[in-house]
Amino acid sequence: MSRKIARGHIDPCVIRTPLLLSRGGGLGMAGPGRYDRRMFKFEISKSEPGGRARCGVLTTPHGAIRTPAFMPVGTRATVKGVWPAQVRESGADILLANTYHLGLRPGPELIAELGGLHRFMGWDGPILTDSGGFQVFSLSALNQITDEGVTFRSHIDGQLLRLDPEQATRIQYLLGADIIMAFDQCPPGDADRDVVARAVERTVRWAGECKQALERLSASPPALNGCDAAMKERLADLATVRGMPDEAQSGCSPHPAPAQDKPERKMQAMFGIVQGGIFPDLRRACAQQLMEIGFPGYAIGGLSVGETHEQMVAVLDDLVWRLPADRPRYLMGVGMPRDILAAVRAGVDLFDCVLPTRNGRRAYAFTARGPLRLRNEKYRRQDQPLETECSCPACRQFSRAYIRHLFMVGEMLGPMLVSVHNLWFFQRFMSRLRDLIPTGDWGRMLEEFPVAGPAGPTQLTQED
Repeated sequence: MSRKIARGHIDPCVIRTPLLLSRGGGLGMAGPGRYDRRMFKFEISKSEPGGRARCGVLTTPHGAIRTPAFMPVGTRATVKGVWPAQVRESGADILLANTYHLGLRPGPELIAELGGLHRFMGWDGPILTDSGGFQVFSLSALNQITDEGVTFRSHIDGQLLRLDPEQATRIQYLLGADIIMAFDQCPPGDADRDVVARAVERTVRWAGECKQALERLSASPPALNGCDAAMKERLADLATVRGMPDEAQSGCSPHPAPAQDKPERKMQAMFGIVQGGIFPDLRRACAQQLMEIGFPGYAIGGLSVGETHEQMVAVLDDLVWRLPADRPRYLMGVGMPRDILAAVRAGVDLFDCVLPTRNGRRAYAFTARGPLRLRNEKYRRQDQPLETECSCPACRQFSRAYIRHLFMVGEMLGPMLVSVHNLWFFQRFMSRLRDLIPTGDWGRMLEEFPVAGPAGPTQLTQED
């Protein structure tokens, strides 16, 4: 039987890595753009016997991430309909936020002035921001792509916006996420080879430009205009928590440069993104060129964009093991349990998806034995919880019948409850994967979570 996962639960296959503390007792965070290998550490503690799955810990300045890990998506600096504390209680170690959307509203400068994304959204754990590259795919009707970058027509007011490697990196630097992504081009799943090859070429070029942009930002952090005395005080407080040198705590820059006699401490980890569609040779070529540039982690993009499950698995089986074994591997935008299980078996460590909350808002509850579509009449008189094995707040207190009622009468509590349940489900699923990786007992995993088997639901579109 699946067991409860609580915040602070230690998986038997993982030894938690202690956080490194600054001299002031806070997290050793010198600010975005300063990647310190002492602060970012990836340790594999156990592996599948005779297989490729592994579990471990990725340590960041804002905390440790148990891997394999699922990241809830907070597109606009919020996991929709859920308080940060509820996300934390589900067992999530890390959240994802979106560069494109936050770059539009409220803007990276404002977030930086208010102390960075962690403080702005009330989340004290690790954050990963994507680069906006997925919007190159999802907003294709609103953009124009060149070798230099992408021009968008804002989905809000129609204004023209420019996103390129320099700008994507600057936005993420100002947001202050722990892990940031290189800007990439994500081609459609049905794109022909020539289109995908061009996307790979741009992705590699842009990755190198993003890395150079981050180095420039680290050497010369951007100053912010309009800082008043109160803002300077808040930034100084933040700098103290982040362990910055005393001499660097003045001025309006949200992340002042360290004093010249201090060693530079880079506190953001940038991941490169492997593109290549369903063409194995293009994937391999992209991965090889990114590894030559060198990144502390590697993501696999351009999946869950229209290809079949079997095509996805074929790509992962050929590609993942070729990525550096000592770096985290991140499969972007993939969230169906069936797909996650296949990817974990291929050696993937990190996942993100909007499905828990998007489907939750649509009365779609994930359970170990399959989804519940709660608007259906059959749930009208069912007095049991959404899932007997689940200890989430929704399952502890409310019945299927009541939650269905909330949806039928348009009460906002219904989407909130199912979203919370779905977040707990995904963390329970990942916890059980971590439990079983050292044994390689995938039969037991499928007994406990039939939803991840061949008859499980297929992937949906990802844009939130």
